[in-house]
Amino acid sequence: MGRIDRIGARVPAHRAPKSREALAVALADAREYTRRCYAHVAAGDPVFPCIATVNPARWELGHVGWFQEYWCRRHEAGGPARIPSESGAPSRIVNADALWDSARVPHDARWSLPLPDWRAIDRYLDDTLADTQDALAASRDGERYFFELALYHEDMHGEALLMTLQTLALPPPPGLREPPGVPASRSAAGDLAFPGGTLVAGSREGDARDRFVFDNEMRAHDVRVAPFAIAGSCVTEGEFAAFVDDGGYRRADLWTDEGWRWLASAGRRLPAYWRDSGGSFEVRWFDRWRPLSPGASVQHVSAHEAQAWCNWAGRRLPSETEWEFAATALPSGDDGVANLDRSIGGPVAAASADAGAAHLVGNVWEWTSSPFLPYPGFAPGAYAEYSQPWFGDHHVLRGGSWATRSRLVHPRMRNFYKPGRHDAFAGFRTCARD
Repeated sequence: MGRIDRIGARVPAHRAPKSREALAVALADAREYTRRCYAHVAAGDPVFPCIATVNPARWELGHVGWFQEYWCRRHEAGGPARIPSESGAPSRIVNADALWDSARVPHDARWSLPLPDWRAIDRYLDDTLADTQDALAASRDGERYFFELALYHEDMHGEALLMTLQTLALPPPPGLREPPGVPASRSAAGDLAFPGGTLVAGSREGDARDRFVFDNEMRAHDVRVAPFAIAGSCVTEGEFAAFVDDGGYRRADLWTDEGWRWLASAGRRLPAYWRDSGGSFEVRWFDRWRPLSPGASVQHVSAHEAQAWCNWAGRRLPSETEWEFAATALPSGDDGVANLDRSIGGPVAAASADAGAAHLVGNVWEWTSSPFLPYPGFAPGAYAEYSQPWFGDHHVLRGGSWATRSRLVHPRMRNFYKPGRHDAFAGFRTCARD
């Protein structure tokens, strides 16, 4: 077991665009990726099923353009938080607010809206980006918050578009490389022990000079962390398969009451996108099946499944403060190379070559035991719907996945989903029980 006594070691470099020029390049890059994600299915004008984790294709792409147009051209900094309907600065599409304002358009209603056709959506994405670039070119230092907000909102939707393709068993975007199979590791990564101490959790005001700070990261505050030991790597597909083989989905004693109810309602006997292929497991990667990859980090598991595995293995999930304590004390592992930016279309080996901490940033999002709650002194940002509506019934994930942009994720970023969600590129690492 390793022991870490020094806090404040190197953390992964966060390549956040801050200058006018860097933001212009990043905004164009995000828009190009947004369009490429669905370009291969657009010709068929797919009708996606109305399920809670999916949006209609033309609705989601139009929403990305609308969000950027609203915050970068139509919203007035310092003015009212929202422009009611079309009474403010006009959109390039009539009634755009009634189509794409996610705070006011119920999820299930999005399938019955009079959405523009694909050609009009393409034009809207072109026009809104051009307008944004013009506004950015005229901006001054200290006036680019909403350009950053629009950029990272689009990056998040870029990951969500991939989640939808996976959910619906559709082909991946052309050029996305299938991850290689990873054999079972010959040696376990083991635990890294921390002596505990005081963690300055969250982000400080000054951090916004170097990277974007979401409202739920504020305010920075001291948290006393007891000694703990956290796994150097995430749970693998092979390790999760052992839980399945041992009847993990049939044993109520391994599940919380909420988790057992979720399991019954989901009708699940295997992780999502797994199937038994004559005594061995296969895992679906978008529209194709591949053999289980024993040494790769497991993904597409819910927080309920992660907790049940922990109970089976005699482990526990880390709290988000324990996770942040470890992530801000350790190098990123693997010589600072994180599996981000969709360079490979899935998780790679869970363990690092030197048996240190692997992929605290990148590879898979990591469930924690912590409910998503506001930090002390929380105040909603201008985009008030980002965090505040989800406090209480969501759980915190940390670290980013292979599909997350490196310019977005960092050790203090908080992601959040309901504990029953399995569609995210999410896995988990564990802590030793006291």
